[in-house]
Amino acid sequence: MKLLSRSEELLLLAIYKLGNNAYGVTIRQQIHKDIGRYWSFGVIYKSLKKMKAKGYVKKTQSEPRSERGGRRRFYYHITEKGISVLKTIYLIHSSAWDGVRILSRGISMKNEK
Repeated sequence: MKLLSRSEELLLLAIYKLGNNAYGVTIRQQIHKDIGRYWSFGVIYKSLKKMKAKGYVKKTQSEPRSERGGRRRFYYHITEKGISVLKTIYLIHSSAWDGVRILSRGISMKNEK
């Protein structure tokens, strides 16, 4: 069974949410939106490099952008392997939290009825 570190999980979720617009700046913004903290670009890119080596993400390069002085962007896309490991970690979390509803009392949960 493949497990993800918490940073890998949050990065993969951010990339998944961003779709075809996942590059360094947007990934950082999405993580801030999700957890309320800014991660350094060093932490983000180090983790992305590791996840690329594991086959969870792939990296593509854009054409030069005129509004950015000709610089290219590097976009990240979640792979089938990345989606599979995210599904696995979701099931693990769900199983681990099953029966612990007392902790969620008084906390607004989006999917809770």
